Amino acid sequence: MEKVISSHRLMEVAGITLGCLISSSSINLFLLPNHLLSGGLTGIGMIVYFVTGGLPVGAQVLVYNVPLLVAALRVLGRDYFVGVLFGTVMFSVCLDATHFLNAYAPVPDPMLAAIFGGVFNGIGYGVIFRNDGSSGGLDIVAAIVKKYYSFHMGGVIFGFNCVIMAISAFLFGAVPAMYTLISMFMSATVTDRVIAGFNHRKVVILISDQTEKIAEAIIRGVGRGVTFLDGEGAFTHQEKRVLFVVVTLTQVARVKRIADHYDPQAFMIVMDANEVMGRGFTLPGVKVEKMLRERDRRREKIGE
Repeated sequence: MEKVISSHRLMEVAGITLGCLISSSSINLFLLPNHLLSGGLTGIGMIVYFVTGGLPVGAQVLVYNVPLLVAALRVLGRDYFVGVLFGTVMFSVCLDATHFLNAYAPVPDPMLAAIFGGVFNGIGYGVIFRNDGSSGGLDIVAAIVKKYYSFHMGGVIFGFNCVIMAISAFLFGAVPAMYTLISMFMSATVTDRVIAGFNHRKVVILISDQTEKIAEAIIRGVGRGVTFLDGEGAFTHQEKRVLFVVVTLTQVARVKRIADHYDPQAFMIVMDANEVMGRGFTLPGVKVEKMLRERDRRREKIGE
């Protein structure tokens, strides 16, 4: 058990390191050469970098994080402090270690730099967060504020980033600030997508008087397992069997055809499932034919 935990933690550390490298490389390849900013304390460090003519951003971010880390240790506890410490230090180190990439900026156009910088920055942050890490900065501030004032963390971070945007517009003009806003939007969007996962599926909830036949047809024709839920109509108080199934996007049409064939009046809801884990999706599934044979065998034994 300890080996499993140790191996899992090692993978998380590797993931956080990779995320820091991706994010810092994006900042040095796309944002800094085009006079654009990132969010959080990194954005403040980049402002100082532009104003002073080259004060290292990574070293700045690490210094700015020191009082925040002390506050996190005192206010949020040792577990939170330990969890955020590695990512904070690694991100700062990676920012300065990849600074040489400034000389290899591939995109001179600020619009493309804002888009691609935001995308790769978002990928990096998403990888960090998926591995239960943090790059420190405003994440710590937001966590402390949330503890005392019950504000949403996303709202707190957005508010601080608005202040950074205002400072950027005042110092460098409105146009770079607007490009920075595009970059921040792309980064936030991609981060959410990476955290949620790319294995999107569809959840189908179906209510019908023919759920047994529909379920059998889905198992045989679509190759997906089906779960029955007990339901009751609030108006009629009639008991209903609710069918619950998770399918891929391309299988939704087949489920619709099956439902329409057995019950054109069936009530069906199709919803997004951001991430699906378990047998048949992230784990090896059981062959449908084998599953059906085993089920029929059990039924025959019961019948005997």
